[in-house]
Amino acid sequence: MEIAAYIVIMALILQYPLLESRIQKIQRRADRIERKLDLILDHLDIQVAESGLERVMALVRQGKKIEAIKVYRELTDAGLKEAKDAVERMEVA
Repeated sequence: MEIAAYIVIMALILQYPLLESRIQKIQRRADRIERKLDLILDHLDIQVAESGLERVMALVRQGKKIEAIKVYRELTDAGLKEAKDAVERMEVA
C-alpha cells in the first residue's frame, strides 16, 4: 500500500510543472485578449463602468494609492503588478 501511495505522489509531483506551464500559457493568452479588447474599446471611445471600480477611483482621488491597489486586487483577482499598473493608469486619467 505504501508503494502505491509513493507512486501516486511521485506522479502528481511530476505532473505539476506541466500543469503550471499550461496555466501560464492560458494566462498569457487571456492577457493578450484583454489587451486587444482594451484597444478596441479605446478606439471606439467606449468606457465600461465596472462594478466596484468607483470605490477604487475614489481612493485614487483621495491619494490612497496603496489602499486602492488592495481594493482593485480584491475586485479583480489581479496580481500586484497588474493592479499597481491599473491604479497608476487611473491616476493619470
